[in-house]
Amino acid sequence: MEQTDVSIILGGRKVVQGGIASRMELIKLSSKGVSKEVLLRLAKYLDLSLGQMAAMLPVTERTIQRYHRGQRFNKVVSEQILQIAEVAARGSEVFGSREEFLSWLNSPSKALGNRTPASLLSSRFGNEAISDELGRIEHGVLS
Repeated sequence: MEQTDVSIILGGRKVVQGGIASRMELIKLSSKGVSKEVLLRLAKYLDLSLGQMAAMLPVTERTIQRYHRGQRFNKVVSEQILQIAEVAARGSEVFGSREEFLSWLNSPSKALGNRTPASLLSSRFGNEAISDELGRIEHGVLS
């Protein structure tokens, strides 16, 4: 997965202010904070409501609603948003399309304890488990 895929999901160079070409830029962006606009773009890509996104993040839906589009989240919230975006980019790459990835994301997975991958997006460990499972799928290793 290229970091540019993450940038595209989050709204492109204009929204992410310069794009994301490396892991170091992800670190820099998370420290600076991502904007509400970035979160809204990710929610749209994942076909989720603001409430569903808030449930995955360490921030309430009401707090998100109070932010203006350009206002930035703190580092912890920003890191979680970027981790979810990385999973989305990787999943779309592995499945070949956003639609196929979203179908898998919302279907129970035996390898993930019969939970939907989407239900695991709220934690770093869940994101890692999803990424590991995507790697197995990519290489044809069925669990």
